[in-house]
Amino acid sequence: MGKGKILIVDDLHPAFNEGAAALGFEVHDLPLITREETLSVISGYIGIVVRTKFLIDKELIEAATNLKFIARAGAGLDNIDHAFAKQKGIVLINAPEGNMDAVGEHATGMLLSLMNNFRLADQQIRGGLWDREANRGWELKGKTIGIIGYGFMGKSFARKLSGFEVNVIAYDKYKTGFSDSFAKEVSMEEIVRQSDVLSLHIPLTEETRQLVNEEYLFHFRKPLFFINTARGEIVDTMAVLNSIKQNKILGAGLDVLQTEKFPALTNQSWYKDLVTSQRVLLTPHVGGWTFDSYRKISEVLVDKLKSAY
Repeated sequence: MGKGKILIVDDLHPAFNEGAAALGFEVHDLPLITREETLSVISGYIGIVVRTKFLIDKELIEAATNLKFIARAGAGLDNIDHAFAKQKGIVLINAPEGNMDAVGEHATGMLLSLMNNFRLADQQIRGGLWDREANRGWELKGKTIGIIGYGFMGKSFARKLSGFEVNVIAYDKYKTGFSDSFAKEVSMEEIVRQSDVLSLHIPLTEETRQLVNEEYLFHFRKPLFFINTARGEIVDTMAVLNSIKQNKILGAGLDVLQTEKFPALTNQSWYKDLVTSQRVLLTPHVGGWTFDSYRKISEVLVDKLKSAY
C-alpha cells in the first residue's frame, strides 16, 4: 500500500516526481492546474508542492482535509499561511539549500557589476562612446560587507566573498554565536556604522516588511552599495531611489521589487525613476532560479520528505 497522494501544482524538476514515487507516494504532476481546480481536489491529497503559483492560504488549507505536508520548492514561506498550517498539524518543508548557491552567486555578480559600472560601460560602447573616466570602478578588497540575515542565503553570499579579501560582518535578530570563517557576528549598530555594502538575506514577515525605509537608510554612516535578493516588500523602493539621489547609496542591485511583473510594475509612482537611474541594476527575481537550482531544489525536497516519512 502506498504512502498517499502528492499534488504538484507548479513547474518542478522531474527529480521530485521520480524521488517521491520511489519512496512510495503516488505523485500527480499537474503544473497547469488552477487554484479553483486545486480547491476542488485537494481533499484527496496528503501533500502539495508549490513554488509561487498561488497562495496556500486558510481557504485552501481548510479544503485540504487530509493534508499532512506542504512542500515549498524554494526558500521563502511567505506565500503559505504557515501559522494556520502548523495549527492544523501540517508539516512545512522548504529547500533553501537548493538555491543558496544561486543566490550567493547572483548577489556577488550584481555587486561586481555595480562597483565596476559594467552595464553603463556596455551601453556607452554600443552607443559609440568610449569614456574610461566615467566608468572607473571600485575594488572589493578591503571593503566591509554588511549582511542582514545569516541563514543559508546570507552564509552562501559570505562564502562566495571569501576570496575577495573583504571584511564580512553579519547581523541576524534570531541567531547568536554564528560567527564563522566567512563572517563575524555584529550588532545592527555595527552594520550601520561600518558597511560599505549592504545585502539583505531575510524572509518577508510582518516585522521585516518595509524594513529598509528612509529612516533606516538615514543612519548609515558611509555611502554604500545596496543589494536585495531577498523579497521586494522588505524595501521601500522610493527610499532607495532618494538615497541614490543623495549619494547615500552609490548603486543598488535589485533582483526583487515591492511590486513585480507587468503591467502592475509600470503603474508604480517610482517606476520611471527606477528604470531611468544609471545606478540601479535590475533582474526579474531570478537570483535563486538557475538551471542547477531547478534540479537541486527538487532533490532537497525529496531528501527532506524521506526524513519526514
